[in-house]
Amino acid sequence: MKYLKQFTLILGVCLLGEVLRYVLPLPVPASVYGLVLMLVFLLTGLVKLDQVENAADFLIGIMSPMFIPAAVALMDQFAALRAILLPFFIINFVGLVITLGVTGRVTQFFLGREKEERK
Repeated sequence: MKYLKQFTLILGVCLLGEVLRYVLPLPVPASVYGLVLMLVFLLTGLVKLDQVENAADFLIGIMSPMFIPAAVALMDQFAALRAILLPFFIINFVGLVITLGVTGRVTQFFLGREKEERK
């Protein structure tokens, strides 16, 4: 029953994200609205971590298999993608390097800030 309540709460926040996508005239996906709403709810205390933690851990645990259909669809369309394979890999590689760099810098910033607060 605990998982059902937690999962329902997560789905409710996702639903609010869908509603915001239709209401606001911005080109932002509903999933991003949902993530931002969940962050705001957690930071303000409207939703306590205990209220969603177990269901969130479960969803993170099964995230990998959720990508299998997308991978199979890519394999199915490989012949059509062959012509753009090199640009595809270059774009993905550059995006990966940028993401890793930004993530590393942000992590260093917060770790440095945490060390300064301890002094």
